[in-house]
This record gives sequence, C-alpha cells and structure tokens, in this order.
Amino acid sequence: MPASTKTDPLTDDPRAPGFGIYVHWPFCQSKCPYCDFNSHVVASVDQARWAAALVRELEHMRELTGPRRVRSIFFGGGTPSLMEVATVEAVLARIHALWQVDEDVEVTLEANPTSVEAARFRGYASAGVNRLSLGVQSLDDRELKFLGRLHTADEALGAIALARNTFPRLSFDLIYARPGQTRDAWERELRAALAHAADHLSLYQLTIEPDTAFARLYEKGAFALPAEEDAAALYELTGDICADAGLAAYEVSNYAKPGAECRHNLVYWRYGDYAGVGPGAHGRIGAGRAHLATRTWRAPGQWIEAVEAGGHGLEASEEIAPPEQGDEMMLMGLRLEEGVSLARYAKLAGRALDETRIAGLVTDGLLLRDGERVRTTAKGRLVLNALLAQLLS
Repeated sequence: MPASTKTDPLTDDPRAPGFGIYVHWPFCQSKCPYCDFNSHVVASVDQARWAAALVRELEHMRELTGPRRVRSIFFGGGTPSLMEVATVEAVLARIHALWQVDEDVEVTLEANPTSVEAARFRGYASAGVNRLSLGVQSLDDRELKFLGRLHTADEALGAIALARNTFPRLSFDLIYARPGQTRDAWERELRAALAHAADHLSLYQLTIEPDTAFARLYEKGAFALPAEEDAAALYELTGDICADAGLAAYEVSNYAKPGAECRHNLVYWRYGDYAGVGPGAHGRIGAGRAHLATRTWRAPGQWIEAVEAGGHGLEASEEIAPPEQGDEMMLMGLRLEEGVSLARYAKLAGRALDETRIAGLVTDGLLLRDGERVRTTAKGRLVLNALLAQLLS
C-alpha cells in the first residue's frame, strides 16, 4: 500500500471531525413510497458473495485513504438488518485489519422493526455493533400504512424494547408533518415515543422527493402536506418537547442527550473524511494535498460485477476544488447547533466569506456570531436553504 503521512492524532478538540466508514446494503423487503435512497427489493441475496465484495472494496479504499484512525462505522441502506451476522462480522473484521480503530468506535446498524430477530440482534452485538438505528417512522398504525411500512406500532415498540436490552445505544426515526397531522396529534405521538426512547431521536418532516411513489401521488393531488407555517410550528413544537425531555436539537432533525450524538453523522456535518463502500455509496477522502469525492455505481448488479472484475465499484473519483470544499463544509456545518468555523472555511475555500453578508444575516436574526464561529438561530434553521444561498453567493 502507498506510504502516507496522513494520520489522525489524538486530539482534545471535541469538534474534530474524525474519519468514518460507511457501508451501504441496498436491499429491502419493500420500497417505501417516500424513499429516494438507493434501495432495491430482490428475492434473495448471495450473502457470501456480497461479503467478499464489500471486503474487497474496503481494501481498495484503504489504498486511497492511507493509514487513518476510524472513529465510526455505519451500516446504512436499504435495510442492513437483512444482513446475515456473518456478513457484518466479515466487514468489521476487515476494517479492523486495514485501519487503526478507536477502542470506543461507534458502530451503527440501521434496522426495520419487521426484520427484527432477537438472535440476530445478539449476533450483531457480538460482532461489534454497539448502536442501533430503528426505522420506526410512526406509532400510529393508520399512518404506518400510509407511509408504506410493513410493521405495526406494537411491533415497533417491541423492536425498541429488544434493542434497548441488546445494544448500549439506540436511536429511532419518526416522520412528522404528515397530511392532516394536527399539533395535538403530533404532540401525543412524540411524547409517547419519548417514553420509549433511549438517548437519541431522528425526527424528519415528510418531504416529497423526485421520482418516488409519493411524488407521483402528490402531483395528482392524492394528498396535501401541511402549509409552510404549520410545518414550521410543528418543527418548533418538536424542539420544545424534546428539550423538555432532555434531548437537545444538536442538528436540524436530530435530538440527543449530551454525549449521545451520532458520531458518524457528526463526521459528515463537521466535514470530516469518510470512505463509502457498497452500491451508490459516496465518500470524501483526503489524499495528500487533494480532497477526493468518490461515488460508486448505484445498481447493485453493476457494482458487484465491477468489484469482482477490478477490486472496486467506483464510478467516479474527482478532486474537489477549494471553493467547493468551503461551500460543502458550510452546507453541512450550519445544520449543527454548534455552527462552523469561519477560519476553517477560509482555509478550505482559499477565501473568506463576505463580512457584510454575515453582518446582514446576524441583523436579520438568522445567524449568531461568536468570535470566528457562526451558527444559525432557530429562525435561521427554518429558512436554511435561503440563508445558505445568500451567504455563499
């Protein structure tokens, strides 16, 4: 493997981005109507073949990254809880062999309540998974049916209880701002969820993504989403209720008790490096003086054939120009409550942000400034895209 001086020394900086590894498992039992992720429904999967391919692509990524210290590993999808324990074991074993791995590395695996099995959960935990992320989405059976989910609310609660008894850390997702959802209905559902939560929740407003079943239904007028002001009110209510329960809004859609933030997602939001393997996985890798954006083939068949033929499934590996690096850092970092460093932006982008624009956004109540750091206000987070467009133009 090529020599590299790029390492991750221990640091006392709590905001250091770190280095993570993302593993994409593209298979699901069904395709949810709101989902635009790279997920596919298939009759069967050759798990041994897929484990071998993931391991082989990890080896290629090690050649690109050089020696790094792994802070987090994330199995996403798709539905990674459809992976056999042996597949997860093979991937984790190879990561430990290829890189230096933190003793307290965070290893997250996404799961759906319909694919929950106690024996498999114990197997994942034995393999090294220490954090589960459950795709619950709702605790209302009628709403689950609308969202295309295969589980019931009772099954979701059973999966949450099993996960809490198996893994040191647990998060689960809910989708709100659904058609016809009232403030009172969402408050009841969220408070019920908090009664079962551990230390982290991901709470997303329903959005209509292009080329999804919901997009087609929405265009036909089959349903309507809450008005913008109603959605904003639900967002503010969500933050208040979670704060009362001790879960701070550390990111636009993520709430956690102190110290329970998702370390892997913090790698993204703090604009750290990460290697992405599996179909459609993206990566950001520092390679010497260059900073690379990597992307693998989305189609599972195309990806695995490419890996078996050439050792990796990369469709593209492109150098990111300095101005784009700065913009990417700002796009990700302003999602965080902690905000971003203006000095780091200037170092990455090769230029400083316009002080007049920053001052204007502060005056408008959209940004807060503390020395060389800026962060969004609650008002700014509601119009984050417009804020970014003004700041970075």
